[in-house]
Amino acid sequence: MSIEDEIFKKAKLDSGKIESSGLKSTSRGWEIKKNLMGGALQCVIEIDKKGAVSGKVFDNGEEYLPFRAENPAGGYSFDVKTEYEEILKEILKKYFIENYFISPQANRITELIYKKFSIAPDFPWKNQKKNISAKDAGVFRKNEGGRWFALLMNIKKDRLITNTKGSVDIINLKLDFDEIRALIQKEGFYPAYHMNKKYWITIALDDTIADEIIMGFITKSYNNVK
Repeated sequence: MSIEDEIFKKAKLDSGKIESSGLKSTSRGWEIKKNLMGGALQCVIEIDKKGAVSGKVFDNGEEYLPFRAENPAGGYSFDVKTEYEEILKEILKKYFIENYFISPQANRITELIYKKFSIAPDFPWKNQKKNISAKDAGVFRKNEGGRWFALLMNIKKDRLITNTKGSVDIINLKLDFDEIRALIQKEGFYPAYHMNKKYWITIALDDTIADEIIMGFITKSYNNVK
């Protein structure tokens, strides 16, 4: 995943803000130029009309690439990456709306949970840099500081179906054992990822299952958690 994709993965372009921003318009969207490293380098960042962000860093007219190494060693390239990321985060704050999760359905479900139960997710592992999935995992608790009735996170698809690529948002819910056994025979339902498979089930949030059906299972999970 690129630096830009990582920072903007849960972001949605705020059309109103960017259209009134005064940024330079292009045929594809908008362009932002910023100096890096005290003016030694320059970055050119493009935002297209769908909200996709891309960027390049130039050193005297030639593209500078070392900072894009997956784990750049300390030193100049690391400092360039850090400064570039700060510019992207500033753009994120100014012109985008940051969602809780990646997929549209995951964010719709989050809104529906809040409307029904007045509960928003918390992210107890957000500072754990080693595990990206755990860092982005949102927990819905029945009472403040209490037990979970739902866990929503983004995982690699091959954790659910072997030999598949990409990632998917999922939700883990607590249901009755007999209901779980029946559901996992159907598309979109899976044995619980990283949880007790006897009492928990995983549902893919990729629009395979309609929102209202998932909310029915969320209500059951809420009632099953004491």
